[in-house]
Amino acid sequence: MERKDKEETSEQKNQNKISLSRRNFLKTTAAATGLAVTSGKLFGTPLLITAQGKGRAIGPSDELKVALIGAGEQGRILLDCCLRIPGIKIAAICDIWEYSRTYASGYVRKYGQIPNIYEDYRQMLDSEKDLDAVIIATPDWVHAEQTNACLNHGLHVYCEKEMSNSLEKARSMVETARRTKKLLQVGHQRRSNPRYLHAIETLIQNRRLLGRVMTAYAQWNRAKSEMLGWPKKYTIDPQTLHKYGYGSMEEFRNWRWFKKYGGGPIVDLGSHQIDLFSWVFKANPKTAVASGGVDYYHNREWYDNVMVIYEYATREGAARAFYQVQTTTSHGGFYETFMGENGSLVISEVPQRGNWAYREAHAPDWEPLVREGLILSEAPPIQKVETRNVFVDVRVTAEAGRWPLPVELAKPAHQPHLENFFEAICQGIPLTCPAELAYESAVAVLKVNEAVQSKTLLRFTPEQFKA
Repeated sequence: MERKDKEETSEQKNQNKISLSRRNFLKTTAAATGLAVTSGKLFGTPLLITAQGKGRAIGPSDELKVALIGAGEQGRILLDCCLRIPGIKIAAICDIWEYSRTYASGYVRKYGQIPNIYEDYRQMLDSEKDLDAVIIATPDWVHAEQTNACLNHGLHVYCEKEMSNSLEKARSMVETARRTKKLLQVGHQRRSNPRYLHAIETLIQNRRLLGRVMTAYAQWNRAKSEMLGWPKKYTIDPQTLHKYGYGSMEEFRNWRWFKKYGGGPIVDLGSHQIDLFSWVFKANPKTAVASGGVDYYHNREWYDNVMVIYEYATREGAARAFYQVQTTTSHGGFYETFMGENGSLVISEVPQRGNWAYREAHAPDWEPLVREGLILSEAPPIQKVETRNVFVDVRVTAEAGRWPLPVELAKPAHQPHLENFFEAICQGIPLTCPAELAYESAVAVLKVNEAVQSKTLLRFTPEQFKA
């Protein structure tokens, strides 16, 4: 992952702002979606400490002292976001790999922070006496162990998705958070993304744009790739690998492909998007049927492609969603589409891949939504055509084109989710993805691998989604 060491540009310094596109719809959209547009200060007002249990009392002017467990690629992305948020101090970094420890600690030092460095998270918890929160970005199979330990130490936890590669372990995380009364945020970052909040809660769920939505489609396709290597001078010795549960350096670097450590591509990539289906439909799936296999790579345990169809029972009737993940083609990239009786909406975490709605010809006029600032009109300019000495306006109507969303996120995609976590600690606001909600998503996603294996219709019960 590339990092910029040069001095920040003025554009980078403004990345803590939510901006809107070519029309100035900031205030209108914020009011419509219920988003709070703040100055970016987390700690400028008296704090409401709602999470009970062990841990130090946090004062109005205090920094939050945060540790990172797992300084690989995803951990560094979260670390970078934390360094952009005022009032966050990186107090400790922990990783079993020297390469990651060195890289991450060096990066943090460039921003004037001097974190303590650890190989074993247990030593970190024993040594660090004034932490407030821990960010966990390790392989899925140790999420539960590390999350439960941190919660039991009186610390709030931000844990990357998927909660675990085991539903039993994921359930234990929910139970520990309840018992300790500490906050547990799970890294489904779209839940805090203002564009997704605007699209789903203001436009889709209120039926203002699409009417009744009965169909959803999402995909995440990636080009073929080789197994990850590593600098040979940073090879972890077999004794240390065994101590932390890994059979080889190849397994450690490519844990996502091995059943002991991860859940395969449907979990790694699908977790983000399948979670959206339940958000849009306000329901968990009733059934799932799936197909997939190890069709291309012969040195990997998990399926290199999966396709799944979910059925939902919504308040308005039946709905269905199709999801696919491919690891041998990048065709189409990643995006989500929600199709309703009056139109469709395409959205993606990368706006260039999806940030617009399509209107059905019979649908009610969308211009009132444009005037409210909820969508943008994208009609092309008028062209004059002369016919029999009469000028005629020729243009493609807006109904046949794209209607963009007015909300842009001018900051890294994970940052709002971390901000929500920190503000929940300090100001008592609700988490956007608490453990109970994330567990429901974990059930919907992890069960897909079972459906692929059994080649039969998988039926869910409401009790399965309760931890």
